[in-house]
Amino acid sequence: MNEATTSHGQAQTLSRETINKVEQRHAVIGVIGLGYVGLPLVVAIANSGFETLGFDIEPSKVAMLESGKSYIGHLPASIIIRVFRERKLEVTTDFSRLAEVDYVIICVPTPLNRHREPDLTFVEATCWSISKYLKHGQIVVLESTTYPGTCHDVMKPILETSGLISGRDFFIAYSPEREDPGNPNFATPGIPKVIGGDGEEALRLAAALYDCIVVKTIQVSSLEAAEAVKLTENIFRAVNIALVNELKIVYTAMGIDIWEVIQAAETKPFGYMPFYPGPGLGGHCIPIDPFYLTWKAREYKVPTRFIELAGEINTSMPTYVVEQLARALDRQFRKGLNGSRILIIGIAYKKNVDDPRESPALVLMEMLEQRGADVEFFDPLIPVIPNTRQHPTLRGRRSVKFNPESLCGFSAALIVTDHDDVDYGALASAMPMIIDTRNVFMRKGIRSANVVKA
Repeated sequence: MNEATTSHGQAQTLSRETINKVEQRHAVIGVIGLGYVGLPLVVAIANSGFETLGFDIEPSKVAMLESGKSYIGHLPASIIIRVFRERKLEVTTDFSRLAEVDYVIICVPTPLNRHREPDLTFVEATCWSISKYLKHGQIVVLESTTYPGTCHDVMKPILETSGLISGRDFFIAYSPEREDPGNPNFATPGIPKVIGGDGEEALRLAAALYDCIVVKTIQVSSLEAAEAVKLTENIFRAVNIALVNELKIVYTAMGIDIWEVIQAAETKPFGYMPFYPGPGLGGHCIPIDPFYLTWKAREYKVPTRFIELAGEINTSMPTYVVEQLARALDRQFRKGLNGSRILIIGIAYKKNVDDPRESPALVLMEMLEQRGADVEFFDPLIPVIPNTRQHPTLRGRRSVKFNPESLCGFSAALIVTDHDDVDYGALASAMPMIIDTRNVFMRKGIRSANVVKA
């Protein structure tokens, strides 16, 4: 019997043992990174009957969870309390406890650096931590969004410094996260999961677990194919958003309302899918993911002109909004931005969530202040701006109160994030001018002469 046959037999034996543990709900699952992806995932795993161990480097998060509190707005504390009460979930900062788990799932950030290149610092650091405690039969699954080749070229070499070999002694898989924070129709268990593995046994192991957690799994042929799926999903959205943003500029110049056009176009029952313009892209996926592919494509000397053009259009939208606001002030009050008081409505990157990552509101705040405006904000879900990589000077800014006294004296309000929990009627009454980038006033049937779409 040759070495390859022996290795394959060993992998099958380890895989079979772990799958048996999964089927009997005896497998222990570890999740590293308890943020907007990791925390809903550990809850879903625990609710599926598995003993679950959550890891995070921030002691404050661990302390909050252990005290039955949630730091994610759309995940109620009652859910956290229940999984702890049922003794299905533990959380810790002690990474030596990775030796206790059968599955290690990585849910850490994958941002861009200041040159808009992939920053895999968190993934690499996590893999080095795992390598210290990696054991025979474990499977390591990456869920963080990244470029094709990350698992094979970055994760695998680090993990194999343990002396164990992927596909023989342990296993690697990739299953991109598909969270949509704030969407009540799609929680983690109801979203199908794409899975790719480093070999047949890795794929089987990953599917065995996720089949117990989510409504459906879709197996693809390789790690790289699974990595490409996530990028494709978000590039599709980024390109289509860029298209409607450009159409908005063109149609506005023609005196045509883009929102009316989209509303009429979406009545076509085939061949059209509505996307909506806005003040710029935000969140941890759509503004970032396209650049992961354009960066990787350079290695193959393949141009990505279409994707890069979409990125340019989307990143230019805050500038367009500022110019529209400046023109509206000049037209209505014969004054510029310099010295004007502007109230930004919504700091979160999307409605009804408490997440400001990559939010265009932060870009707009800085741009307006550079033009001499006095800028404040109101957000019912974010009372204080946290520290961010790109906008550290905004850290600690506090939301104004939403009352007649606080709303008095502003030159204009700028709608950036259309949270449901905002009294837009009261806002229209209090503000001399409102710049609406989300069409929220028309959607809510609030007609006011002082509302300008942008």
